[in-house]
Amino acid sequence: MSEKTPFYITTPIYYPSAKLHIGHAYCTTVADTIARFKRLAGYDVFFLTGSDEHGQKIQQAAEKEGVTPLQYVDRIVAGFQELWRLLGISYDDFIRTSEERHHELVQHIFQKIYDQGDIYKGAYKGLYCTPCESYWTKLQLDENGCCPDCHRPVQEVSEEAYFFRMSKYADRLLAYINEHPDFIQPVSRRNEMIAFIEQGLEDLCVSRTSFDWGIPVPFDPKHVVYVWFDALTNYLTPIGYMHDKEKFNNYWPADVHLVGKEIVRFHTIIWGCMLMALGIDLPKKVYGHGWLIVDGAKMSKSVGNVVDPIALIEEFGADAVRYFLLREITLGQDGNISRDTLIGRINSDLANDLGNLLHRTLSMAKKYRKGVLAKGAGRTDFDAALEEMAAATVADYTAQMEQMELSAAIKTAWALISRTNKYIDETAPWTLAKDEAKAAELDSVLYHLVESLRVTSILISPFLPVTARRIHEQLGFTSDFAAVQLSDAAWGGTEDGHTVGTAEQLFPRIEIEK
Repeated sequence: MSEKTPFYITTPIYYPSAKLHIGHAYCTTVADTIARFKRLAGYDVFFLTGSDEHGQKIQQAAEKEGVTPLQYVDRIVAGFQELWRLLGISYDDFIRTSEERHHELVQHIFQKIYDQGDIYKGAYKGLYCTPCESYWTKLQLDENGCCPDCHRPVQEVSEEAYFFRMSKYADRLLAYINEHPDFIQPVSRRNEMIAFIEQGLEDLCVSRTSFDWGIPVPFDPKHVVYVWFDALTNYLTPIGYMHDKEKFNNYWPADVHLVGKEIVRFHTIIWGCMLMALGIDLPKKVYGHGWLIVDGAKMSKSVGNVVDPIALIEEFGADAVRYFLLREITLGQDGNISRDTLIGRINSDLANDLGNLLHRTLSMAKKYRKGVLAKGAGRTDFDAALEEMAAATVADYTAQMEQMELSAAIKTAWALISRTNKYIDETAPWTLAKDEAKAAELDSVLYHLVESLRVTSILISPFLPVTARRIHEQLGFTSDFAAVQLSDAAWGGTEDGHTVGTAEQLFPRIEIEK
């Protein structure tokens, strides 16, 4: 395997909802940004996403449409993959739980845990939420007697089933969470999981007989494996748990499971107990991000405020949507999104701050020096301050990205953009150009502007990959931008005599009709 430090990040594998929404785009864009940063910083990254395709609600939806469950999910999964293509999601593997490689692993794990006595046969009688694929006790229901997660009615289920001895691992899991404070983040999610365990963990029903769209229990095929017991093992499938021990040992334990806050419980409690039963290390971090609030209301199909990410991308462009989601929402918190705010960010941050800076810089370089830069011996009174800020920006940005503080890191990069715009006003290159005695100072100003933009293009590349590459090209660099590393953001990388390219508009300003 690579000598680089390995880094394994996952999104949840998404349920094939008939309608894509901006929440899908948000979580995967966050994961993609982290993966891109880690590659930029020199890590050996494995980034996994995929689709969770089994379960009763999939079978019921397929029956309504008169198609097989596989035909139903094939169509919807194609929509996911198209969205990831449009957003430039740089995943290394897309796992589908309907794939044979996954079936083999799930059955292997089920058999292994059964053989050691941690799965036993019984009968389940209790409350089940089909939309959430969750089992509940009466004490756990909300004040209306409904599912505490989605607040929809539950149904009483009675059937023969296999159970996983989750209660056996409750104390051990609780001790692990207390001993590893970074395991569940943010802290609010961690506290919720501790409270959930302390109220008592029951054994988990891990098979169903009332439908057949799932992975058969290997030793009792009239049962199918409970969808969450099936889905969670997807994180082991692509990294070779069964067939490539070297690859598995390189990437496991996962560095980050990035999930919505509503499924932290599955990824920490059920998954944690399963891994303990298998004798496998728990992931280093499970991070539960918040929900998206649309114009002040939680996004939901019933309210009718679900935002179509593909329509948004087609109208404003993928990088603009990525920038807005990542800058506007603090990871771990709920975030409000609105069309007006998006347009405002495009106009002020992308078109004005960044786009105008690039255009002014290249235009002046062409006008005053025919596009050819010279480091020269000249200095202005403002050069040192810009150089110092660029170095501080790289350091602060790196620390923030390592802590997954994405919104803060964007703001840090944008502070350098704002400072560079101010540097133009301070040095007034149009005035220097009129005085032959100031030629060396003008050379220094033009060099500093290009160098600041070069550094900026590297820092924003995890967030705005297409825009960053376009800046790199317009600045006249012919090297492969994909090969650029974070270490290249050190000041002074632009060579003496470098020739810049031609300015092209990055983001057109959006005029809002009154």
